Amino acid sequence: MLTIFYDGQCPLCVREMQKLAQVDKRHQLQLVDLNIAHFSENYPYIDTLKASRILHAQTQTGEILLGLDATWAAWQQVDKHRWIRLLRWPVIGWFADVGYWFFARYRYRFSRLILGQKTCDELCGLPSKSRDK
Repeated sequence: MLTIFYDGQCPLCVREMQKLAQVDKRHQLQLVDLNIAHFSENYPYIDTLKASRILHAQTQTGEILLGLDATWAAWQQVDKHRWIRLLRWPVIGWFADVGYWFFARYRYRFSRLILGQKTCDELCGLPSKSRDK
């Protein structure tokens, strides 16, 4: 089981979580929106400010993965997008991380450009089953 802490106000972030949920046939992922009520009480070890800046995931052993490491672990868990592993190779990884940090910082602007929606409203979220675990 891999727990992913995502920004449910970000349309692109929600879109990726929806895709992950669709292919998670073995129920290997737990998707947790940082914006749910009582998040800090349920996950006191996750700093919501940091997690809103960079994707966080937690492995079964309690290890916290960040950014593209979290993305890679999620897609690996559902046996999809094996090409993402290339983004973790040493030289490529450095450039990929810089790109990720840029994307993460401006994700709301990218959401507006790509999806025409800067932030989510009630239509953007995942089903409550995935959001409130």
